[in-house]
Amino acid sequence: MAGSTIPYDFDAVVVGAGAVGLACGYALAQRGLSVAMLEKGPIIGQGISSRNSEVVHAGLYYPTGSLKARVCVEGRRRLYRFLESHGVAYIRCGKLVVATEPDEIGRVEAIGVQAAANGVEGMSELTGAQARALEPELNAVMALQSKQSGIFDSHGYMLALSGEIEDRGGAVVVETPFEAADALAGGGFCVRAGGAEPTDLNCRFLVIAAGLGAQDAAAKIAAYPADRIPKLHYGKGVYFALAGRPPFQRLIYPPPIVGALGVHYRRDLGGQGRFGPDLAFVDHEDYSVDPGRAAGFESYIRRFWPGLPDGALSPDYAGIRPKLHGPGEPQPDFRLDGAEQHGMEGLVALFGIESPGLTSSLAIGEAVADRLAGQGARAG
Repeated sequence: MAGSTIPYDFDAVVVGAGAVGLACGYALAQRGLSVAMLEKGPIIGQGISSRNSEVVHAGLYYPTGSLKARVCVEGRRRLYRFLESHGVAYIRCGKLVVATEPDEIGRVEAIGVQAAANGVEGMSELTGAQARALEPELNAVMALQSKQSGIFDSHGYMLALSGEIEDRGGAVVVETPFEAADALAGGGFCVRAGGAEPTDLNCRFLVIAAGLGAQDAAAKIAAYPADRIPKLHYGKGVYFALAGRPPFQRLIYPPPIVGALGVHYRRDLGGQGRFGPDLAFVDHEDYSVDPGRAAGFESYIRRFWPGLPDGALSPDYAGIRPKLHGPGEPQPDFRLDGAEQHGMEGLVALFGIESPGLTSSLAIGEAVADRLAGQGARAG
């Protein structure tokens, strides 16, 4: 868009100030662009970014060559460096993927093969005895150890990203929903922002990183082809908190379930033991946790922790993941849809950014900035 005479208010507008949206804004701001973040909620990161496990994933599971595999491994490396340099709390506690019976050994070994193909460092296979030497209360006939997995303060991370954007002259505006956008004749977009003080913003680039609202936001962009907006499926997962002393120092994961990684254990930064999430497809946003699900959790958890006391679980919280597949369908890759997909220059729409989106966020942000770089996404 060299030579454009349009008076742009910002170089880029990013819709959605969760972890992924903020990482996109940060990547663009690092390239010298002025960025406006539009967040419909009262504070940043209150969507799917606030309802997850806060796990740093190493990149074990994802198909070789997939976008998920690439951005998870790259994003994890970037994330640890960012957390360290910004003083955000994290623990590289490691993770054990456990086979609790002989029939699961092949599945766990296959994860090790996939991790090697994805270039994940710090991996090793353990016998059951070796795994129990690390975690004495664990039931395992063998395990895969990932030393690069961890947990972190996702809210501290998002605050640091927001601060970086603002320090570079950007704006992070809350209670400001995205209402619509029109392509401008000379290039760029006119974005209508709602809220208490509605306004129009002209920008060169537009990024849709709205999580569960991504499909709805894309539909509000004039001329966005409806047949290029994927169907959204709500994948609900609930968590239960553990009363009493946490049994393990490391993350404990059984083999994945169909469509998700399944119920796992973590000890959070405050020392609280937690289990989850499970997966149930629902037709609307519902963040209630049915206490009756505790019985199913207990049965599942006792496969790898036989010592779980009766009645030690209490309902904690729930999250909804923006899935692009329904029950029984194969899990697709992340979608970072640019002009090649929808035909609109200067626009990237992110769909289906669920796990490992939090870990991958910095790499996703770089990928979005790279996509726009081919369209002049650099100041000057």
